[in-house]
Amino acid sequence: MGYGEPSTVIEHERDSAKVNVFCAISSRKFYGPFSFSERSVTSNVYRDIIEVWLMPQLHSVSTDYIFQQDGAPPHWSTEVRSFLNQHLPKLWIGRSGDVDDVFCSWPLRSPDLTPCDFFLWGYVKDRVYVPPMPKTIEELKVCICNALASVTEQMLQNVWREMDYRLYVVRVTKGSHIEHL
Repeated sequence: MGYGEPSTVIEHERDSAKVNVFCAISSRKFYGPFSFSERSVTSNVYRDIIEVWLMPQLHSVSTDYIFQQDGAPPHWSTEVRSFLNQHLPKLWIGRSGDVDDVFCSWPLRSPDLTPCDFFLWGYVKDRVYVPPMPKTIEELKVCICNALASVTEQMLQNVWREMDYRLYVVRVTKGSHIEHL
């Protein structure tokens, strides 16, 4: 074989089928999973999920909560912020504008402050992507559901202690950049 000729072929399937999953967690309860087939999370898809699926569940458990989302583009849309301003005035945290009625704005240069990002998705991936790998979308959904079902209330309480620590670090550093939190 001459120099520069490939000895291994790696195939990559572009635009392969995937599963989008939405979940929410509190210090005591897990909400989800909510699977949807749209290829990407748009602001309209996200607003519909929180309006039609999540908010009724949250309200059935308690009205004593603050809704937190990160600064992802779909969360920043005018439609989503208008919905949150109307239905959760001063009860939401997120990227905001001057006219938004937030509990507090999403901190600039923040470390991962959403429990789903710093805990849940890594936990799920560590349990789903192990041999034997799921071969179909249905198998993938089952693996995701099984991983999520293994989340305990004690784990959620530990996540909330970690969340308190992360918020403490943000306060102490006055929101400056934090590496490897």
